[in-house]
Amino acid sequence: MPNGERRCCGGRGIAEGAEGGTRSRLSGLRCERVRGAEEGAAVRSDRPPSPAMNSLEQAEDLKAFERRLTEYIACLQPATGRWRMILIVVSVCTATGAWNWLIDPETQKVSFFTSLWNHPFFTISCITLIGLFFAGIHKRVVAPSIIAARCRTVLAEYNMSCDDTGKLILKPRPHVQ
Repeated sequence: MPNGERRCCGGRGIAEGAEGGTRSRLSGLRCERVRGAEEGAAVRSDRPPSPAMNSLEQAEDLKAFERRLTEYIACLQPATGRWRMILIVVSVCTATGAWNWLIDPETQKVSFFTSLWNHPFFTISCITLIGLFFAGIHKRVVAPSIIAARCRTVLAEYNMSCDDTGKLILKPRPHVQ
């Protein structure tokens, strides 16, 4: 890292300044060096930043937040795509196995467990699908949407919103009369 910059706030931002406490560009919280810590280490302090932030600092903070949000959502996309493909493949296998199980004339003549034993493809794919849902695949296939929706809820208090990719949308201020 360049001289005068160090990681802080759990690695989520870069603090500027050489000595003493400095303000993090990302979170606005104070970061301080710790004696005996390794070079470049900083500790997050709960002291709030100075109350007067000019509009340039606010714009930089918004841009940093937007970059981090878009980066996080973009990082979720490959994993989400893989989980969606797994869900599609297992669902198609289950549907195909169910169709073969239902059209088999022996299914009606034997007991339920015997018919499942006679159709291992359907049985295994059905158990796999149930296991995937218990493992939370229904949340993993929509993870970016969940993150964006939660951010929209929080950002609504500040007259902002975001799209599904994490880009911020600034709303006009309401007029108070």
